[in-house]
Amino acid sequence: MTAFEGFLITGLVIGSIYALIAMGLVVTYTTTGIFNFSHGAIAMAAAYMYWQLWQGWGLNLWLSFFLVLMVIAPIFGLLIEFVLIRPLRDASVDLTLVITLGLLLALVGIANMKWSPTATRVLPQLYNGNGFRVGAVLVTYHELVTVVALVAVAIVLRTLFTTTRIGISMRAVVDNPDLLAMAGGRPIRVNQLSWMLSCSLAALGGMLLAPIEQLNILNLTLLVVDGYAAAIIGRLRNLPMAVGGALVIAVGQSMALGYLPTSGFLNRVQAIIPMIVLFVVLVLLPQDRLRTASFSRVVAPRVASLRSSLSVGAALIVVCAIVGPLLSGPNLKTASNGFITGIMILSLMLLTGYGGMVSLCVLSFVGLGSYAMSHAGGTSGSLLGVLAAVGLSAGVGALVALPTLRLRGLYLALATFSFATVMDLAVFTQILGTGGNLAVARVHIPGVPTKSDQAFFMVSAVTFVLVAIGVLALRRSSFGRRLVATNDSPAACATLGVSVNGTKLITFTIAAGLAGLAGSLFGAVPGTVSANDFMALGSLVILLLARVGGINTATGALLGASTLTAFQVAQPHLPTWAGQLQYTLTGLAAISVGRTPNGFGGRIAKLVERLHPASEELPESLSKGTEGTEGTVGAVFFSEEQEFAHAGR
Repeated sequence: MTAFEGFLITGLVIGSIYALIAMGLVVTYTTTGIFNFSHGAIAMAAAYMYWQLWQGWGLNLWLSFFLVLMVIAPIFGLLIEFVLIRPLRDASVDLTLVITLGLLLALVGIANMKWSPTATRVLPQLYNGNGFRVGAVLVTYHELVTVVALVAVAIVLRTLFTTTRIGISMRAVVDNPDLLAMAGGRPIRVNQLSWMLSCSLAALGGMLLAPIEQLNILNLTLLVVDGYAAAIIGRLRNLPMAVGGALVIAVGQSMALGYLPTSGFLNRVQAIIPMIVLFVVLVLLPQDRLRTASFSRVVAPRVASLRSSLSVGAALIVVCAIVGPLLSGPNLKTASNGFITGIMILSLMLLTGYGGMVSLCVLSFVGLGSYAMSHAGGTSGSLLGVLAAVGLSAGVGALVALPTLRLRGLYLALATFSFATVMDLAVFTQILGTGGNLAVARVHIPGVPTKSDQAFFMVSAVTFVLVAIGVLALRRSSFGRRLVATNDSPAACATLGVSVNGTKLITFTIAAGLAGLAGSLFGAVPGTVSANDFMALGSLVILLLARVGGINTATGALLGASTLTAFQVAQPHLPTWAGQLQYTLTGLAAISVGRTPNGFGGRIAKLVERLHPASEELPESLSKGTEGTEGTVGAVFFSEEQEFAHAGR
């Protein structure tokens, strides 16, 4: 009975911290309509600031705690609201996700540069870990403070939202800020208060969690992410349900740790219980009604014609053939990685750029592709391995898509992120081993010496060009027009007889297959892969690089991949910071996407459109009433030639 009580108390304490995290998410979503993906990173940064003030600079414990909770965290919330959130009014869900994901990566990168991850730091528990006994179980005062903090915060928030004028204003501002202003409210001040309160709750959770677990940047960030499941159980609106969900998840996790076998797959289940719960809840809970229309103010660049695709692709291959002999072996491998990353981004271009389905698990399918290539391709690198890589990834992609077909925007992003986390913690570490390597041979092409770095570089470049041409051709087809139409208004498409779910399923399957193709080449560059190559956080980097380069242009895919290549080239020259610059600069660049939604690739495409305007114009009967609504339901009925002239997506 003593062991049971111990696991129960541990679960209740961790659940209290999850609940604090979940309440912070609920506060921002209830008041601003924005899901803050960077909430975990804010908690991590606050914990490190707490350590810096207390252990690093020698300030008093409680003074350090107070400064982080009541000064630093609220000021940071003000900055987030002013710099990042205020310009996002009426922005799409996809754009708000990118901005907060960018902040997450930026904070992780900055924290790694400030506090080296190789140094060991210890954050003691409050009252030096002293406590009292409940039966035979020692309950520390730190754990007691954690539970008391949850109760106090729950009471304060409940009172704030139900009985105070400012709390009622916080609930009203998300629905109609203009109406609130007419009634004498101040929407900007209300939003500022919401973000200040949310950051303080994140800081409280991080400072209480770090002494119980460990002061590790990545682990602490991802542990806080476990609170997302509790927030979703409360539908991001209901505080009592979010608290209850957090406690149930944490207690279940603690019991699994105590009673499941200490080795094998079942032991890994306890680490991913919150992500499993998150995925199941997203699939089972009823979703919001489909929107009848969502015309974006952002006009996507015109889709390149087949002639343009072929000519630019041929030019790129010629440039690679000229530059290849001038590069050294390591630089050839880095450049090959760049084109392979470009293929990953092209899969997101189809899925997210055209289909509007936000995926945070691209590296999971890349990992499956590498695994299939290793086993089916053998040491000879048989083409059968490439086919197996595409087939396995596409098949798993279809299985993931089936239960998530009705999800959109935030819910789909969270579902794919939970899938990526499960694959990271339970699958890749199981089949590849923690720190283990899996040999992946380079594909054997008759007549092409792919074991040569220069030849494999050309294979990677040609593959990227062929995939880009194929994705653009798919977009120009009738299926591509249906895909864009279902993104803009699924309800209207369903009314017109378009199979919305079928279109989404096919798209998700093709995109996963393309990621698998990239995986068959990815591991072949160094010859081995490990579980660290397919971490869930890496999928965020790929998505943000796609948005920075341009999620809806092939040029953007190349630019995004080139950005990652530049980081890899800089790494030998900046051994201390280069690995963190990948996170920091990608995050900061993604934050700027709010002002350039089409990325740098979109800017280039717009410049080309001005220099070479479409030679045809839509008939007057079709052009009336369609200006500025490129890619809408009407595009389903345009002919291919008409759509080229119309400058659609």
